[in-house]
Amino acid sequence: MGCREILLGALPPAADHGSDSMTTLRLILGDQLNPLHSWFKQTDNKVVYTLMEIRQETDYVLHHAQKIIGIFAAMRDFAECLTAQGHRVHYLTIDDSDNRQSLTTNLDHLIELYQVQHFAYQLPDEWRLDQQLSNYCQNLAISSQAYDSEHFYSQRHEAAQLFGAKARWLMEMFYRRMRVKHGVLLEDNQRPIGGQWNFDRDNRKTWPGAPAVPVDTRPRHNHAKLWQDIRTAGVNSFGTADAGNFRWPLNRAEALQQLEAFIADGLPQFGDFQDAMSRRSWRLFHSLLSFALNTKMLNPREVVERAEHAYRQGHAPLAAVEGFIRQILGWREYVRGVYWAKMPQYAAHNYFGHDRPLPSWFWTGETRMNCLAAAIGQSLQYAYAHHIQRLMVIGNFALLAGLAPDAVHRWYLGVYIDAFEWVELPNTLGMSQFADGGVLATKPYVSSAAYIDRMSDYCKGCHYDKKARTGDRACPFNALYWHFFIRHRAKLNHNPRLSMVYRNLDRFAATEVDAIARRAETVLADLERL
Repeated sequence: MGCREILLGALPPAADHGSDSMTTLRLILGDQLNPLHSWFKQTDNKVVYTLMEIRQETDYVLHHAQKIIGIFAAMRDFAECLTAQGHRVHYLTIDDSDNRQSLTTNLDHLIELYQVQHFAYQLPDEWRLDQQLSNYCQNLAISSQAYDSEHFYSQRHEAAQLFGAKARWLMEMFYRRMRVKHGVLLEDNQRPIGGQWNFDRDNRKTWPGAPAVPVDTRPRHNHAKLWQDIRTAGVNSFGTADAGNFRWPLNRAEALQQLEAFIADGLPQFGDFQDAMSRRSWRLFHSLLSFALNTKMLNPREVVERAEHAYRQGHAPLAAVEGFIRQILGWREYVRGVYWAKMPQYAAHNYFGHDRPLPSWFWTGETRMNCLAAAIGQSLQYAYAHHIQRLMVIGNFALLAGLAPDAVHRWYLGVYIDAFEWVELPNTLGMSQFADGGVLATKPYVSSAAYIDRMSDYCKGCHYDKKARTGDRACPFNALYWHFFIRHRAKLNHNPRLSMVYRNLDRFAATEVDAIARRAETVLADLERL
């Protein structure tokens, strides 16, 4: 298949490359699929849009098959929609004979092909792409311009301006500022509805099996041909492709349908069970909107506005709506601010000096620990796990076991369909692995088996005993939990949020501490066999 313009509709005649008219080339990245961007308000025959399926982006980390399929399928649909609206589009598929498989090398070719006099792009959300395009434009012989993606509530450096030189950047402070600035869930334009900003304590219930989980109404797509093209091109991946029964949205229209289905059927119960985990349901009452949001099919404002409207109409309780909005207006915007303020040094943080490789079962889900088998198995099957599965099961184990933060980061970045570095890296290195030493989180988010048992049904029928700290059948989380605080005492002992942990640890008899250490060291020496 040769490099070509996609011509699906009746288009204006192509510009004469020999004329004096100035041709502009506009780049659209795979996570910039926003049909409402101001770029597209008018058609202009002198503007050529380009989208590229390139090995540069499939290969910089090993990606889940569904992530590659989902982004490529959405890019192709987006290109077809632009073409149908009268825009000129030059689309490079993964197997195009003219595809150089490099962003900048392809741009060089297109600039020459169309005799381009001006190059434009929307600001990337990943630091590596931002640097690549910025450096590229500095060396261009033609003019260039970067545009805002017109997506986020906040600007890149808004969080840095708020926190300044503070050692700890508390999300709650940022979240409240955003609520007031954008008039979300407020009374009299300044006070929080319900008298408090955060209802997190009301959103920690376990799910007993009722109420019933909403029916999954997402469309089904057959991307078998696309998947074959990806494989034939030699792209490596992992996880279940499920290309013939693909459920992730293809475009904005499908994303909006998914949003409405969540508001109607999921949001009313979301608050109660947002932290719950169960082997009986992989999605429970979660929206699954993060892929559509992070590829910009949806705008966060419309999602927040729909959720707030549901509360004001009496359709969903305040605790559920506030919890959902906090994830978008608070956490999502906040981690982006951390990312842009701290990169590129942030990616190298390793506060505890952890360096163990990931066990092979991170790629198979084959472990006797029910909780990890469920959370990792779900991630491999669906390219999705919700925040507690990511933080308090997989991330919890990775931190307790001393797995290398960079390896953990690369696994998270690859496995989840919604994972782009700007949102994934601070969540993984900061919140999950405490690798930044407390810039983002006020304490390491670790627990023994007790928390996992309280929030899930994972411990039932497990090979390991959730209550035992020592012995061959003791849950690895228990010994690893105490061993983590023992070996990192010098760095954590003065954290006021951990004072209770160390008071409890100091009550242990010396013989018990020794037994815990022996069990933990046995576990760490043979992670592959857990």
